[in-house]
Amino acid sequence: MPKLKTNRAAAKRFKKTGTGKFKRFKCGKAHILTKKDSKMKRRLRKPSTVDSALEKQTRRMLPYA
Repeated sequence: MPKLKTNRAAAKRFKKTGTGKFKRFKCGKAHILTKKDSKMKRRLRKPSTVDSALEKQTRRMLPYA
């Protein structure tokens, strides 16, 4: 069986947790921050996990994670 290629874009965005889930960062923190209140910007700082519906796709992109 040939080696599988890792999707490099996904490798930069997702990390695997100890329980096997994938950790991701939330979008919306790059620019146009003046109209967003402090509470929203603070919530966007925290990482989140990949939804269970997208778990299979993420695992396929990162076969060696």
